[in-house]
Amino acid sequence: MKQTLFDADYWIKKLDLQPHPEGGRYHETFVSGDVIATQNLGRYNGEPRKAYTLIYYLLKSGQVSRLHRLRSDEIWLFHAGTTLTIHLILPDGKYVKKMLGPDIDNGDSMQHIVKHGCWFGASIESPATFALVSCFVSPGFDIADFEMGDKQNLLRQFPQHQAVIDLLFP
Repeated sequence: MKQTLFDADYWIKKLDLQPHPEGGRYHETFVSGDVIATQNLGRYNGEPRKAYTLIYYLLKSGQVSRLHRLRSDEIWLFHAGTTLTIHLILPDGKYVKKMLGPDIDNGDSMQHIVKHGCWFGASIESPATFALVSCFVSPGFDIADFEMGDKQNLLRQFPQHQAVIDLLFP
């Protein structure tokens, strides 16, 4: 069977997407050669970071990106597929739902900025489809700046958001 641009497996193969620890698939496409000082950004403890990093990220229906947070801002850019829901729990505890996708007339956006320190994850509400995005992180992604959420701790901290926490920790 011929794969098409509307088939997640086409993109997985063509872009060499590998399983991601938070869920879905990814491929790092660029790491800046520039290193920046972070003394004025206290959240990095003065440790230098790459200026930015970039990945492709694909999520299929039935998969989720589990809640996690970064010390850096992350820009999500939509490329192909259907609408992806980005779920955010802001530092003040407020829940925000952003739709990333091609349906601009119905509230989708082609890009979204996730500010550092927010708990966030993603899901797809439409069955039998996928979303292909890029994620641009600045200062660049470093595993030391990544925190995977713990379901029980998040439920204790944000009991009012149990439905979204349950969704993103199946």
